[in-house]
Amino acid sequence: MNAPLRRVGIVVMVLFGLLFVNLNWVQGYKADDYRTSDFNGRVQIEEYERPRGVIFLAGGVPVAQSTETQDALKYLRTYPGKDLYAHVVGYKPVSGAETGVEKLNNDFLAGTSDRLVVDRLRDMFTGSTTPGGNVQLTVSKAAQEKAVEQLKANRVNARHGAVVMIDPKTGALLAMASMPAFDPNPLTSHDLGAADKAFGELDRNPDKPLLNRAMQDRYPPGSTFKVIAAAAALQELGFNVNTVQQGGATYTAPDTTTSIRNSPGVNCPNQLSLKEALRISCNTFFSRLCAEGFGANKGADKIKAMAQAFGFETTPTFADDPDNAYRVASSQTGSIKDPDGTDDRPALAQSCIGQANVAMTPLQNALVAAAVANGRTQMRPFVVQQLQGPDLVPIETARPRELRRPISPQIAASLQEMMVAVVENGTGRSAQIPGFTVGGKTGTAQAGESAKDHGWFIGFVKRGNEPLVAICVFLESADRGGSGEAARISGEVMKAYLAEKGLSR
Repeated sequence: MNAPLRRVGIVVMVLFGLLFVNLNWVQGYKADDYRTSDFNGRVQIEEYERPRGVIFLAGGVPVAQSTETQDALKYLRTYPGKDLYAHVVGYKPVSGAETGVEKLNNDFLAGTSDRLVVDRLRDMFTGSTTPGGNVQLTVSKAAQEKAVEQLKANRVNARHGAVVMIDPKTGALLAMASMPAFDPNPLTSHDLGAADKAFGELDRNPDKPLLNRAMQDRYPPGSTFKVIAAAAALQELGFNVNTVQQGGATYTAPDTTTSIRNSPGVNCPNQLSLKEALRISCNTFFSRLCAEGFGANKGADKIKAMAQAFGFETTPTFADDPDNAYRVASSQTGSIKDPDGTDDRPALAQSCIGQANVAMTPLQNALVAAAVANGRTQMRPFVVQQLQGPDLVPIETARPRELRRPISPQIAASLQEMMVAVVENGTGRSAQIPGFTVGGKTGTAQAGESAKDHGWFIGFVKRGNEPLVAICVFLESADRGGSGEAARISGEVMKAYLAEKGLSR
């Protein structure tokens, strides 16, 4: 055989070899992926032969359910609450990936989970089609509805915002609302063209209704970050609530000529205690504390360490979401050191009042308040209370899990005392609830030279020594009055929950 024919033969043999390898790859290694793909039409028809399980709240209130149809896909996924629970529950499209709880518990809801194997075996012998498993959420109906209502009706005309409320003792998510929200029903239509069009309109909407602002985006926290700065002073400097330091009308950090001022209406005396500084939200006190109070080149490390102790620079995934299906963002302090490793004291002064490069999710801020309210322990948040079989028999019930202990019980008690003063006679009066001990911290955060300020409030409610709820309300570009409105909304949402539980006075 001559050389050209030999080369052709070798090429043909190589191509046949590659074809053989590819067939084995497709039919063997990748077979399961293709068989279970969301885009496999046969899988879709088979999946919709079985009613998907119900997602519901305590009391049996359904927030996602399947209704029978007359088309090729026998069951349609529907969401009775429309936009009320969209960012918690998510949605299950015919073509594409699930989101939210629909994704967290997809196999269980679809009836294909190993935990439902007995039901599937029974179906084989009886010829029946058992529905998928059911999922009970931790979410409070009253708190969630009040959160959505109050965000929409906010008195400062904010178009974007979020509410997160947590049980400090367990980490159970009691409310999670993001504004604007969306109605998931058009996204689950069996008319794929209509579903794709609905998704495209939401995806292109400049208000980003698909974005869960409660946990998927970060914002400068403003003065709510002073709770973390105060914790650092209590732990690292031996401060107590009555420790006095200089405040004043302005403060100019070393290495800069730019002065930091207090917010309009805040009259900060030259000398005041840590408790008073948090109560009136004195910028100059906290900026001076962080830029100079910890000693040469120690402030940045101390503040960053305390922020990390509360959960900064890590992703606070849900206990029932190890794969981060919710796409939770991590909170950041940013860079507060110069290239040579020394403290960037101007940045440090700004960081301690929640500006510069500090950025938080509302979820992380709620976790800060929850740890303080719980006496030191931060619990891992979770949203699924119980998995139930198609016959409503409990299969698995959530067990609270400790996440971290950022502070000592003594520091937590001091922070509680100071935050209670904020609500009783400070910037957070709008969050007061008669008959209960309420603590909190307001925050006004600059978002840029031409942008309106954000408004924040973090807080908690206690009855005696028992922490009942912790909350964060965020109003994006709320301008003046935003933090006060966030405090008011917090009070309304917390009151709704207390009333639902029969705890209102």
